[in-house]
Amino acid sequence: MTADLILLSPLDGWAAPLAEVPDPVFAEAMLGEGVAVDPTSSVLCAPCDGVITSVHASRHAVSLRAAGGAEILMHVGLETVMLKGAGFTAHVAEDQSVKAGERLISFDLAVLAAGARSLVTPIVVTDAAGRAIATRVTGRLVKTGEPLMTLSAAAGGQQATATGGPELTRQILIPLIHGLHARPAARVADAAKRFSSDIAVLAVNRRANAKSPVGLMSLGLRHGDTATLAAAGEDAAAALEALADLIEGGMGEGAPVRAAPTVDLRSAAPKRPGLAVLRGVAASPGLAVGKAVRLFIDEIEVAETGEGVGAERARLDAALAMLSGRIAAEAELGESGHARQAILVAHAAFLKDPELLAHARRLIGEGRSAAFAWRAAIGAYVEALRGLGDRRIAERVDDLLDLERRVLLALDGREDRGPDLPPGSILLADELLPSQLMGLDATRLAGICTAKGGPTSHVAILAASMGVPAVVAAGEGVAAIKDGASLILDADAGLLHVAPDAKALEAAQTTLAQGAERRAAARAAAREDCRMADGTRIQVYANLGSLTDAEGAAAVGAEGCGLLRTEFLFLERDTAPDEDEQAARYEAIARAMGGRPLIIRLLDVGGDKTATYLPIGPEENPALGVRGVRVLMRRPQVLKTQLRAILRGAPHAKIMAPMVASLSELRAVRAALDEVRREMGRVGRTDLGVMIETPAAAATADLLAAEADFLSVGTNDLTQYTLAMDRGNPDLAGEIDALHPAVLRLIAKTAEGGRKHALWTGVCGGLAGDLAGAPILIGLGVTELSMPASAIPEAKALIRNLSPQACVRLAREALDQPSAEAVRALANTFLTGEA
Repeated sequence: MTADLILLSPLDGWAAPLAEVPDPVFAEAMLGEGVAVDPTSSVLCAPCDGVITSVHASRHAVSLRAAGGAEILMHVGLETVMLKGAGFTAHVAEDQSVKAGERLISFDLAVLAAGARSLVTPIVVTDAAGRAIATRVTGRLVKTGEPLMTLSAAAGGQQATATGGPELTRQILIPLIHGLHARPAARVADAAKRFSSDIAVLAVNRRANAKSPVGLMSLGLRHGDTATLAAAGEDAAAALEALADLIEGGMGEGAPVRAAPTVDLRSAAPKRPGLAVLRGVAASPGLAVGKAVRLFIDEIEVAETGEGVGAERARLDAALAMLSGRIAAEAELGESGHARQAILVAHAAFLKDPELLAHARRLIGEGRSAAFAWRAAIGAYVEALRGLGDRRIAERVDDLLDLERRVLLALDGREDRGPDLPPGSILLADELLPSQLMGLDATRLAGICTAKGGPTSHVAILAASMGVPAVVAAGEGVAAIKDGASLILDADAGLLHVAPDAKALEAAQTTLAQGAERRAAARAAAREDCRMADGTRIQVYANLGSLTDAEGAAAVGAEGCGLLRTEFLFLERDTAPDEDEQAARYEAIARAMGGRPLIIRLLDVGGDKTATYLPIGPEENPALGVRGVRVLMRRPQVLKTQLRAILRGAPHAKIMAPMVASLSELRAVRAALDEVRREMGRVGRTDLGVMIETPAAAATADLLAAEADFLSVGTNDLTQYTLAMDRGNPDLAGEIDALHPAVLRLIAKTAEGGRKHALWTGVCGGLAGDLAGAPILIGLGVTELSMPASAIPEAKALIRNLSPQACVRLAREALDQPSAEAVRALANTFLTGEA
């Protein structure tokens, strides 16, 4: 029988449950179970005899493997990695044998108290090696060397015979170019943990527990080595198959090799491939670490036959009225932002749609129940929208399905209550409906990952407005993740890491902590003017889409508005806003900006932005059809009304024409502007600029600059037109990058054309707020960057440390790179100072 393993306290201090540690990685046992000690001594000692398996480079953490394979991590303080070793002295090295009570790390309590988030030190059993924690001391003071935890052998022990059946073996070859190092070892261990069988890897007379990443690494397996997989238990055959497929598949680091035969292979079990990383499409940027919370929508059963026409119509009317009131109340909530309000306004309009209501009432008149009639009416619209072949419009189907569900629940007297989220939840779903997301507690929601969905859906827009990282279209693997699984959501890269190892979790936590510290410092200095290290002025403006946006922009350091999207006045309504309404809204926004520069873009509809009162005929490719300035040329009265409203409400604003492709279009807008000014009796001149969004405009920037007052590059559309990729297509989303050298060359040509006529060039597309892009844009000659207000503090903080000469050199190198990936790698090297 395996003897108990007694772990001694490595410190003097107060012992507490791990759940009380103010860090979810430890409190939620993502790394394993254990105890925390709030130290009163300054030396960390070995809790048992063993071998040191790792000493962190910052000397704040050490791992030890005891006899029998149990692995223990001791992490001195929280976020102490930020100290970069200051205050720590390591007394041991990797692979060194130690005795219980021997010194491992000493530390300066004063240094830690001043610089760390907390001194509390988790002692975590990251691999129990078949044992379980039988006893642990908490809720009192402990002394170094007194028993803290006892690990007892789990019931049934570790013998193969106890798990049922013989030990099966399978020969494998190691195809990994760099051998079985940390990342593949972690993936193999993660896959092995999904099986109840005892699983080991044998090589050169050594045996390692396949569920221990450290044990696997200790085998030292290299490319081309032969090893043996061994498993005993009820699912041994399935375990061998899954692990052999994973290892011999190369895990992205080598060519697959032919599988070797299995010895004593019993009847095949279902294949269970290991989940390591799911790739989706970024919908809302950011990084999150947390636990999986699954949300699945149950199908609502409805009866086809009603209980009488009068009764069913009354039921439907009552449900619609109740839901309309609820939506109105939700839109009025104090924390309701612009994106949320716009979506709720659209939902309210759908509930009053006359054709939808007529369809449902007709079916009720035929004897159907209210629920059946409503579902059928919604279903008809859903099929019609999906049949249009427009990806963005198809994504709006979620709004109709959302209303279908909410009305059906109202008919049944129920509310759609979401899950109770623990702090740090990463929500997993097949698809998520807008009302479901709006109903969640955002303070407890760390991130979102869905199997389906698109990057321009209302859920994606909501997540971005809430500041919640989100990945969509991650595929069927999302459904295989269990509740409570540890996750790292890297939304910037569109990746979900499932059951990451301790090092990956710690690295992610470090990144989050560093980001929080950086953002706090940036916010503190955000209101100062933005100047480069040598004093060169760079204007940092905000992109706005509402009065609410304008009111918040100055608070985060916006020096002006480089792009006011006026579509918020024109969309989601049945008639165009008149001159008075427009003038009043422009005046309110100008007032909110407090006299700061304001650039108002003329109405940009067409393509994926449609207004029912401005009908555009059927187009095979709307993105290349009548949109932007082309719509205004075909409806001069809409243009002149907007120009008059701008001159009345914001007379000092600059005006920008969207989607210009030729000089003739700029001249037409200039003629209309001059005509309106004459009619209003205005003297002087209003600045008129061009939004460079087409390759044609970039290529002829010098011609446009001869008659424009400024140039501003819209990198979102310029990128999709240059690369011939629809930015709303999730299948291409990972390939569309404004740092592509072709796009950068067009931006360079635009800035060059502006300089030829002494005009400034700005960027108001997504690349302006991309920290990797800012120094390159400045090096290309851009002097104004307009971005989402939330990005302004960090952008300013970065720019203040840049020199013009370094940016020019970086930009020149970027133009010669072969791909967007190469440009990003170059920019990241520049930003991290590794060049």
